[in-house]
Amino acid sequence: MGQSTLGHARSLEVLAAEGELLAEAVDGASAEAPVPTCPGLTIGGTARHVGSVYRMVLAWLLEGGRPETWSRDPPPGQTGLEYFREGHQALLEHLSAHDPEEPASSWWPEDETYGFWLRRMVHETTVHRVDVQSAAGRELTEIEDDIAVDGVDEVLALWFGRKLPMIGLSGTKAGSVGVKTGGHHWIARAGPGETTAKRCSAEEAEQADSLVSAAPEKVYLWLWGRTALTSVTVSGHHDAAGQLWALLRLATR
Repeated sequence: MGQSTLGHARSLEVLAAEGELLAEAVDGASAEAPVPTCPGLTIGGTARHVGSVYRMVLAWLLEGGRPETWSRDPPPGQTGLEYFREGHQALLEHLSAHDPEEPASSWWPEDETYGFWLRRMVHETTVHRVDVQSAAGRELTEIEDDIAVDGVDEVLALWFGRKLPMIGLSGTKAGSVGVKTGGHHWIARAGPGETTAKRCSAEEAEQADSLVSAAPEKVYLWLWGRTALTSVTVSGHHDAAGQLWALLRLATR
C-alpha cells in the first residue's frame, strides 16, 4: 500500500476535473451555507480551506520540507472562489511538470515522492467536492470506481495505518475488519498497541471479525465519514466496523 493505483495521467485528469466540479458548486452558492458532512465548515470556508491546502503543498514541494508559512486566506479584493481556482491551477501545473517517482519531502516516510502529493490532492479535492455539492443542494457527481478504489486504499493506508499511530490513538478493543469492494480486499486491525491496514486476499478479508462491503463509491465515502454507518453492508461483529469508522473520524478530522 502507498502507491496510487490510478497512474500519473489519470490522477492529473481527476485532480483537474474534481477541482472544476468543486469550483462550479461554490459558484453561485451562499458562502455562509453550512456543510453538514463537515461540521464547522461553510461552503466559502471549504473553498478557502482547500485553496490553502494547495498552497501549503506547493510551498512544501518548493521548499523541500514542511513550510513555516503560506497564504492561508485570500488577499484583499480576491474572492474565496478566485483564491481556490488560483491555488488549484498553480498546484496542478507544478505536479504536471514532475514525474510521480521523483523524490519529494512528505509527511509519510513510506512515500516521499511527487506521487504521494498528487494522490493526496486527488482525494482531498474529491472529498471536499462532495461536501460542497451536498451543501449547495447539487446532485452529487458520481465517483468512478477506479477513483474510489484508490481512495479506499489511501484512507486505510495513510489515515488509519499511519496517521492514527502518529497522533497516538488506537482502538480500545482488539478487532479486525475486512473491506471488500470493486474486486479488491483489505484488512484493518485495531486495538491496544496495534493499528495496521494492508491489501489482502478475499479469504483473509472474509475471515476478519467484521466485513464491510458495498460499491466502491459507497465504501469510499463511508470510510471518509460522508455517509451514514448503515450505507454499507456489515457482516460479523458490528463493533469492530464501528471502531474502524470512529477511529477514522479522529484521524481525518
